[in-house]
Amino acid sequence: MDIGTFFVDLPHGVRLSCRSAGATDAPRRIVLLHGFPEAAFVWDRLMGELGTVARCVAPNLRGYERSSAPTDVQAYRAKHLVQDIEALIESMGGRIDVLVAHDWGGGVAWNLAALRPQRLGALVILNSPHPAALLRELRNNPAQRAASAYMDELVKPDAASHLAVDDFAPLWASFERAAPAAWLSGDLRGRYRDVWSCGLDGALNFYRASPLRPGSADLPRIELPTSVVRVRVQTHVVWGMKDHALLPGLLDGLDEWVAPLRVRRVPDASHWIVHEKPDLVRDAVVEALRRTP
Repeated sequence: MDIGTFFVDLPHGVRLSCRSAGATDAPRRIVLLHGFPEAAFVWDRLMGELGTVARCVAPNLRGYERSSAPTDVQAYRAKHLVQDIEALIESMGGRIDVLVAHDWGGGVAWNLAALRPQRLGALVILNSPHPAALLRELRNNPAQRAASAYMDELVKPDAASHLAVDDFAPLWASFERAAPAAWLSGDLRGRYRDVWSCGLDGALNFYRASPLRPGSADLPRIELPTSVVRVRVQTHVVWGMKDHALLPGLLDGLDEWVAPLRVRRVPDASHWIVHEKPDLVRDAVVEALRRTP
């Protein structure tokens, strides 16, 4: 199925560049949120397959590709990111069946599901920690603090120029930290390069605005009451266990904040599970769609 592109202008002045598949009047609705250093195009294959049964929309988050990219770091706080996606869902009729999210997209999705559960029927999370679990692990698990140390590099003022060195060599290396990325074809490299060439500072502002990183001075003072982070929509978590940045401890005790919950651990996948296991990801979304009234 062909992938369409369009812009949506949100009421609060933000414009999102989006990719889509499926008829606008399809009875089911799916929104897909990418992570760093990705972009909306990573969902093209999945949307092409699901577009026969649902309207699928994948926005480029603010700061990415041709979406609005405010220069103020505070514009990338969670409340603003949630506002963007809630407004996008409102433009699609006010409620969607499934919200699919990976990495930073998951950070937005967890918050949206907790604060605006009426907006979605189900949540599919791919290698993205629940904020309360991340806070616990950063405070109590030295291995997770070490694994997350890269975040403190990404908030530095010169991080964008560093990542762009030698045709974005540090970013290509991030894909191959565990093993050669067989999925990283020449065509896919070109698509990533095109997005990164639009600028990286907007994407890096997600890290700069977040207090959930090892070097944050706010980390010891953060409070996340269960009432604020509890997710009551059906949630399917799919986790590549070879993720070197987000360790398996982030899954421990997840049912304290999320119910109903299904967790699938994938032993032979890494953080880049969207590329590595596209059929498995598709099946998880189809299952969530099936279970959503």
